[in-house]
Amino acid sequence: MSLSQVIFISLTVVALATGQILFKLASTSVEFSMAGLMNAMVNVKLIVALVVYAGATVLWLFALKTTPLSVAYPFTAMAFFIVPVLAHYFLGETLNWNTFAGAALIAAGVWVSVYQQ
Repeated sequence: MSLSQVIFISLTVVALATGQILFKLASTSVEFSMAGLMNAMVNVKLIVALVVYAGATVLWLFALKTTPLSVAYPFTAMAFFIVPVLAHYFLGETLNWNTFAGAALIAAGVWVSVYQQ
């Protein structure tokens, strides 16, 4: 993989993880009623999360332009580690040993799925 491919894929995964943190922050002020959903349309955290996701989509398109999907897609699994780490630092959520064990398994799985001889 070229450096630009790695950069676009990595930025996509980080943007998706960041969007998840912003969605969590936005969810604390969203009410699931008709009026609450209308108010969500002007929720700054929700709007920023959607903009971050839109940016991640554009980055993903750039990544896929030169990278086979079968190579690029497994890297998105790294978000399963990045999101809990960000949640720990920005939301105060607990981070346990099994998060790190799972990350090691995911990293091994990504390596196995994209390894080419």
